[in-house]
Amino acid sequence: MAYHGNFGGGFGGGMNMNALMQQAKKMQEQMLKAQEELENAVVVGKAGGDMVEVTMTGKKEITSIKLNKAAVDPDDIEMLEDLILVAIKDATAKADELSKDKMGAMGGLGGLM
Repeated sequence: MAYHGNFGGGFGGGMNMNALMQQAKKMQEQMLKAQEELENAVVVGKAGGDMVEVTMTGKKEITSIKLNKAAVDPDDIEMLEDLILVAIKDATAKADELSKDKMGAMGGLGGLM
């Protein structure tokens, strides 16, 4: 077998190191932008109609909890606790979906950068 001396630079069929570094830099910039958008995004989870409302960032930081006065029954605290949990889970699911939408564009490499 003859050696021809050139195997395309060793990077994906001829991609040079500079192009690879530029692509990595671009991906990192896109990921940072997506993370910033998540930090600034707001999602709202609700339970019991509008009895309980939980607001959080796209990074899952709870910023407020609002309770409708009708949700506050001193004789049924467990119901209020359940409503709060449901609202938090709803907001978390929305934040997860937002994160999936924003970070999904990274093609699975977002966690490596």
